[in-house]
Amino acid sequence: MAESSPPSRTIRIADLEWRLGRFGLWTKDLWSDPPTQRKAILTRFWANGQLPLHRHVGDELLYVIEGAISDESGVIQAGNVGYRPRGCVHTGDSRNGATVLGIFTGGLEAADKIGDAPQTQIFQLSDIPWSEGIPGVRAKRIWSDKATGRMAMLSRFEPGATIPRHRHTGDELIFVIEGATDDDYGEVTAGNLNFRPQGCTHTVTSRNGATLLSFLRGGAEPA
Repeated sequence: MAESSPPSRTIRIADLEWRLGRFGLWTKDLWSDPPTQRKAILTRFWANGQLPLHRHVGDELLYVIEGAISDESGVIQAGNVGYRPRGCVHTGDSRNGATVLGIFTGGLEAADKIGDAPQTQIFQLSDIPWSEGIPGVRAKRIWSDKATGRMAMLSRFEPGATIPRHRHTGDELIFVIEGATDDDYGEVTAGNLNFRPQGCTHTVTSRNGATLLSFLRGGAEPA
């Protein structure tokens, strides 16, 4: 392991406290990168809760962990992804409650009409085909933005599958949906996040298999 390699860092979500956030929702601040205005927030929606009309000053990628949320564009069920582009104006509700992981750039502001603002895009992950890459690892490319080099991807590791040693030329934030992975810096189990900063050099393996949701900025190269 190169001494200059910045380590990956595990964020144990259960160890973080809930706080009462905007719109009266309970939230956990999981991770942030002030230079790029990115942040990861876990939000818990109450049953029959209604969010007022608001505008996204930046954008948002979200993954519904449990329950469902909806807005003018439709319903995002558990296990699926939504994208709110910059300028998106919408309300929101959750009939039976939900827990949602959101990756934001920028913030939110009040709005009084939707007009011709861009709307939420909904990605049904079951409709996206798996692609084969590294032996034992399949992937679904969900969303990408060439202008910022960002991408969201679902990956599935078979038991014993390994991603060879590589260096991150950008950064990566992963959420372990099921199973666990190991790298040079430790194990990441289901329900937790792991942040791989730019320059992080490691090998990733999964002893018993895992499903991961990755939010990437930039890429990786062999190391």
